[in-house]
Amino acid sequence: MSNSVYQINKGINKSIEFKGLKAQYIWYLGGGLVMLLIFFAIIYIIGLNIFFCLALIVSLATGLFMYVYKLSRTYSEHGLMKKVAKKAVPNVIKSYSIILFKKQLHREKSF
Repeated sequence: MSNSVYQINKGINKSIEFKGLKAQYIWYLGGGLVMLLIFFAIIYIIGLNIFFCLALIVSLATGLFMYVYKLSRTYSEHGLMKKVAKKAVPNVIKSYSIILFKKQLHREKSF
């Protein structure tokens, strides 16, 4: 049985990676490119010069690639989600009622 034709998958539990982009950044880049394609169609139908359209789209696509690769390098796989989640955590929790603390003290005394 040592001559098996099946390959062992050693990439289990690893995130998807494509040319240096990891996980959700592949989707961000794909979505950005679709939006650029739609934008190109709109400005071409409006009647702008084709060379102006191409120059604009190529420059925006270059900026998109640079920005998404920068996000991927900076925040890695889960870092961007952690950054967004950190903004949702309150700095201070204020309580104007002591009832919650009295209940906790009552439970501690009963043991």
